[in-house]
Amino acid sequence: MPHFQPWYHGTITRSRAEVLLSKAGRDGSFILRGSESILGAYALCVLYQNCVYTYRILPNEERQLSVQASEGVPNRFFSVLSDLVAAYYSPNMGLVTHLQHPVPKEDGLDDETGTPPEHTSCPPQLPPRNFPASDVTECREQALAELFLQRMQLVDLSAVPEEHQRALQEYFSSSLVLDAAQVHSGNHSLPSLKKLILGLCRNLNNEISRIVPSLEAFQTVLDQQIYPGIGRCRSQVSADPVQSMSSRLEQLTKLLHSIEEKAKGAVIESVGVDGGQKRSLIPPTFEVKSDSLGISTKLFLKVDVETGRLYFKKSKDGSEDKYYLQNKILQLIKSQKMPAKLAIVLETDKEKILKKDIIFYDTKKREGFCQLLQQLKNKHSAKPDPDMITVFVGTWNMGNAGPPQSLRSWFQSKGQGKTRDDTADHIPHDMYVIGTQEDPLGEKEWTDTVKNALRVITDISFKLISIQTLWNIRILVLAKPEHENRISHVFSDSVKTGIANTLGNKGAVGVSFMFNGTSFGFINSHLTSGSEKKLRRNQNYINILNILNSGDKKLNPFDITHRFTHLFWLGDLNYRIDLPSTEAENIVSKIKQQQYQELLGKDQLNMERDEGKVFLHFQEEEVTFPPTYRFERDTREKYAYTKAKATGTKYNLPSWCDRVLRKSYPLVHVVSQSYGCTTDIMTSDHSPVFATFEVGVTSQFVSKHDPRSASEGGIKFMNCTATLFTKSKTKFFIEFHSSCLEKIVKTSEGENTDVDNGSINVCFAELQLTPIISDPEYLLDQHILICVKSTDCDESYGESCVALRAAEACNTGFKVSLTHRGESTGTLTGVIQLHLTESKQTEKLYDFIKVEKDDHGSAKSKSGENRSAVPHTLEITNPSYMGVGVRGGYATDMGWSYTPKAGNISPKRHGHSRAPNTPDEAETGTEMFDNPLYAAMAMQSRREQELPRWDPPTPPPDAPRFPPPPDGEPDRAPKPTPRNRSFTCSEGKPPPLPASLAPGPKRPVVPQRSEGGVVLAAPRPPLPIKRAALLEPQPLHKPREPRDQHTRAPARPSQSLPANKHARE
Repeated sequence: MPHFQPWYHGTITRSRAEVLLSKAGRDGSFILRGSESILGAYALCVLYQNCVYTYRILPNEERQLSVQASEGVPNRFFSVLSDLVAAYYSPNMGLVTHLQHPVPKEDGLDDETGTPPEHTSCPPQLPPRNFPASDVTECREQALAELFLQRMQLVDLSAVPEEHQRALQEYFSSSLVLDAAQVHSGNHSLPSLKKLILGLCRNLNNEISRIVPSLEAFQTVLDQQIYPGIGRCRSQVSADPVQSMSSRLEQLTKLLHSIEEKAKGAVIESVGVDGGQKRSLIPPTFEVKSDSLGISTKLFLKVDVETGRLYFKKSKDGSEDKYYLQNKILQLIKSQKMPAKLAIVLETDKEKILKKDIIFYDTKKREGFCQLLQQLKNKHSAKPDPDMITVFVGTWNMGNAGPPQSLRSWFQSKGQGKTRDDTADHIPHDMYVIGTQEDPLGEKEWTDTVKNALRVITDISFKLISIQTLWNIRILVLAKPEHENRISHVFSDSVKTGIANTLGNKGAVGVSFMFNGTSFGFINSHLTSGSEKKLRRNQNYINILNILNSGDKKLNPFDITHRFTHLFWLGDLNYRIDLPSTEAENIVSKIKQQQYQELLGKDQLNMERDEGKVFLHFQEEEVTFPPTYRFERDTREKYAYTKAKATGTKYNLPSWCDRVLRKSYPLVHVVSQSYGCTTDIMTSDHSPVFATFEVGVTSQFVSKHDPRSASEGGIKFMNCTATLFTKSKTKFFIEFHSSCLEKIVKTSEGENTDVDNGSINVCFAELQLTPIISDPEYLLDQHILICVKSTDCDESYGESCVALRAAEACNTGFKVSLTHRGESTGTLTGVIQLHLTESKQTEKLYDFIKVEKDDHGSAKSKSGENRSAVPHTLEITNPSYMGVGVRGGYATDMGWSYTPKAGNISPKRHGHSRAPNTPDEAETGTEMFDNPLYAAMAMQSRREQELPRWDPPTPPPDAPRFPPPPDGEPDRAPKPTPRNRSFTCSEGKPPPLPASLAPGPKRPVVPQRSEGGVVLAAPRPPLPIKRAALLEPQPLHKPREPRDQHTRAPARPSQSLPANKHARE
């Protein structure tokens, strides 16, 4: 066990150690830290010639320590670290230079880096400081006593008898220390606590003895196993006064729970399995305007989810003769330019395609209608497993007070901010994830409260998936009964970040699981409070990120931000508005005027995220609701931002403490449906926050082809170059992890090239990966996790993720950010190529709703150059779909981008229009793209422009001409193209259009009917117009061709260094 020394930095990260050594700037400066890759090992970091060399210190079976040496070099063993360090102060010990200048810790970080948080498995168990045991014990006892006394001052004791108040005060001030001394000596009976409880419960024994017979008789009546002549049941609660009070109360509690469950079960069984006869909901009706030939008419749309019908009526109480079944409702197309406009694509009985443009009275009504139609399609889908679900995420600091009678507004997303329409009130979510802080209820009581509230709203008895509690921090996960068997690998954990990282008054709880083939992670955290403790909150986040044990254990090199397809982080994060207390009245005035943007610019969480210090590459939906803290209880009209204390007046400025953030793998389907707070739940000084999401999921794939006959697929990574923000002199390789690979695959050692700014460029050779299944239906939904490691220590220098769907149509260049333990550590660029088997791909349910493309994203300047309002990679309008996310009106980096490359086209399942023949045609482009994040049509158009243009042959004079549609079918539209799968990130507002960039004319959609995703070469009618039109034949797709490979220039040889016998970490 090492002595406490200034050079020992505990759990400090590798990148932070390099920063401290760079600041020291002297050869021979060194730091000792815990190893990130081996439990119980250490890393010695030495600065020489402005480069950092890292050596691994390993323990042997006898717990003696030695610096790992190259083969053939004898090891020297030491009993403690201080002896090892002292020995390497001498020259010629095998290091690049001898140890000379220890680098001390930074001020104010002792508690965070020197004393690791309590945990069982990770991070590596580091040696504690060598303080005298008595001093440490006494310090912790005093800290604990002071904490309880402070919390007691905040509790309302008006109903507590004075003698009980004195007893509690005496226990916390003096008797608690005596109990701690007993525990330290080996006696865990806590005699002082027992004495206190007996004194407080002096009359309770008599009451228990009097109540128990009545409860037992009640239970006997409810018991189903009742036979004639049954005798009186034996008492379940012992009357022995010697038995501890806690044991008797526990038995009494179990008896009460048993009675409650039996009574509830009998009632539920009598009225139905799912909690009662389902309410007969009246199908909602929407009043809209229909646009046809420039004439606007009033129309009423009625959505009957149960029967799967959409009715078109001329009046609210009119005839319901005209309706379309769910299989005839082909598509909904949202307009971005007009937020209340929607196009409905329908199929008539005569297989004619109609496109009806309708306008709602507001955007919320349109969203409610779309959600109902999506539920209708999902309910009547023939798929055995869903490919999209909706998730409710809620967080609430309960303020140590019980909940009100009704939680309806919270679970129905009612209040302020982005809320759901009334017509969607009774659409149940597939999962409910509830995070609470300062929760005074027990686990069972809170679970029953939530389940009963949801049963009243939805008529569904939700199943408990997991519940995890750390002191008063709790996370609860419930799911629909039909999803119970789809959820597996459930795991939960907690992390303490309270005083000295040993108390659970602050910290986090997490739950993770698999939903079929998709991994989910949910973290509920309560971070350090206080406006001035921003840095402590940042450290809380880092500790939780590194220590929370959750997700696939095979992904140990990756932190939890890379282990899940979808990760949601919620809770009372306690970040405040960073303004002086003198601005309190001004803040309240701006809140009343709903001027949130100026205040959000001073929000500590937004500021820290912009600087990359916390929640790197996480996204948060735009905040359009008022601060949720600190209200006066029992009202939402007044903020109680001052509090009188003995030391003076303390200010708690109104702040957005309660937040929901998320991070998902690239190019997956995630749409935010709501994000706001309630206005009628007032038992706490915090308002509950809700957020709902539509999330894409994958099923356990079963191939429809014979594995013996299917051709082998391939995933090729080419021209991979990592730019690492490090001064370490070591070699690197890449590890590829994925569920689509049979095992972990590693590259060969890369070639290093120094960069002037202190970074290193590492070039890696081309690598071919072989997936276990090459069917595109499976492979395009997969992701490859990438980890850049050093060859001599196996420590990670950065992790990231690449989506295989990015290379669906062609070779695709990618650029991804590398992160490690919450910090940015570099970038990785390269090209990915897929070889897929030809196969029909089923349509995803979330492709039902698409978004119409607006053409104002780019325009030509007077000089003829293209100008863009927003720099974009995939030629799409919304920055949320281009590797950045919208937050509060400005963009945030998501850590990835993709650029299609020309050549080597893979077999495609869809056909798109050829490259335009004229500049005007190129400017207009298509009117609709397939759903925002994919931008599949935009990618395809750009790719085709880079390829040699194919000109169709001139049709012969006797080619058939198609007449215009009959006058009786003015709404007729062309048959739609098969709908590509959508990669939606989140629906955000499009960037503001500069006045100089007026939108150009739109080109109508020209979709085509296809068979199984392969476009037929036979002639099809074009878009109907008022004059005859000639058909343009469609080009056949060519098979994939091997791409020309270019030889990379050899890397510059590295600088010669002194002889180094020891292997570096």
